Parts: sequence; structure tokens; C-alpha cells
Amino acid sequence: MSKKYFSQVPDFQYVSRLPNASISEYITVKNLFKRGKLKEDIAADATLFTKYKIIGDDRPDNVASNVYGDANLDWLVMICNNVVNLQSEWPLLQAEYDRYLIDKYGSYENLNSIHHYETIEIKNQMGVVLVPEGLTVESDYSITYFDWVDEKEITQTNIVTPITNEDYENKLDDEKRNILLLKPRYLNVVREDLTDLMTYKKGSTEYVSKTLKKAENIKLYS
Repeated sequence: MSKKYFSQVPDFQYVSRLPNASISEYITVKNLFKRGKLKEDIAADATLFTKYKIIGDDRPDNVASNVYGDANLDWLVMICNNVVNLQSEWPLLQAEYDRYLIDKYGSYENLNSIHHYETIEIKNQMGVVLVPEGLTVESDYSITYFDWVDEKEITQTNIVTPITNEDYENKLDDEKRNILLLKPRYLNVVREDLTDLMTYKKGSTEYVSKTLKKAENIKLYS
């Protein structure tokens, strides 16, 4: 995420565990447990979002720049889609994806091996879907049904298609490319929510300021 996002993450001081640290020495770090998120009423309202397709090697900052005109809003792209780990939850760069496939399956020959079989769409003469496309089935799957137009029982075979390992992985990767983004006109609301979320509230014994908490020094009592 961008430096602009992390600049809003509040600080936390904890007692130093370094060998030569004094009894009262503290270390200041960013409180990474404070993570940006959308408020429930916003996240649940589909009308506030628009569909977006990740193209090629675009990263969250590229998407933010394209949609919002600000690459620093990459954090918003990520939280809109609950992305925590870019490596596993975002489409890999093409070169990385190619390496991943070979590492996982060992060879291009294995990539072309059959992973599973899926159905093709089957309709009766009245246009009613009897078998939807994309069901995972056995290679010899068939269907028998009564045709009310011809008034006879019909059995259909050869209604599956093989899905290779590469097909399977490409589908998983492609699903990651279909994301939702908050519509630009609601940006100010989310920015205000983030500021409020990242602000410490008075009342805790650890509270120092709106941007700093300080852990209890247990060294003083040991």
C-alpha cells in the first residue's frame, strides 16, 4: 500500500527488548492491527460500487490511478475486495504466473493434462435448461429425460468437455480479475471514515494522543 495510507496508521510504543536497552526505553512502530475497512452500511450497498476488470499486469496502484486519478488510493482498491495478500489474492504478473504454473505442474505436458470434466449446456426442445454449463462431473456423465414434444425418453451422452490444468488455473486467475470498486463520488465519505478509524479514542490507559498509544512497562514491576 502507498506511503500516504501508512502515514494515517497510528503509532504504538512498546518496551524495547533489545539486549542493551534501558528499563524505560520504548520502540515506536506503526500499529498494523489498525487496518482500513469499509463501514458495514457502505460494504453492504451494491449501488455504491461498480464492476471492474483487471487488465494485464495492472496492480492496485494502476487501477486506482485509472479509476480515481490517484495511485495513492491503492488501499481503497484492496479493501473494497478484502485483499490482504497480493501474492495469492490478486492476479500474478504474467511472468510470475508462467513460473507458478511450471512450478506447480512440473512441465508444459502436465499443464495440458486433464484436470476434470465439465458439462455443456443441455436444453430440451422447449428451451428449458436441463443441465447448466460448467458442472464438474465424471467423464462418462450422461442424462436421460422425457421429451414432451416427441413424447419419448431421450438419453444424451458426450455432453462433457475436458478442462486441462491450464484451463483450470486460467479460470481461477480470471476470477480474481473481476473486482468491485467504490464509485468515485463516494471517496470523501470513505476518506473521513478512514481518518476516524485510524484515530485513537480517549479512555484507554494506553492512550497518549489521537495518533499514539503506549504499552505498559512491565519491566518496572518484574
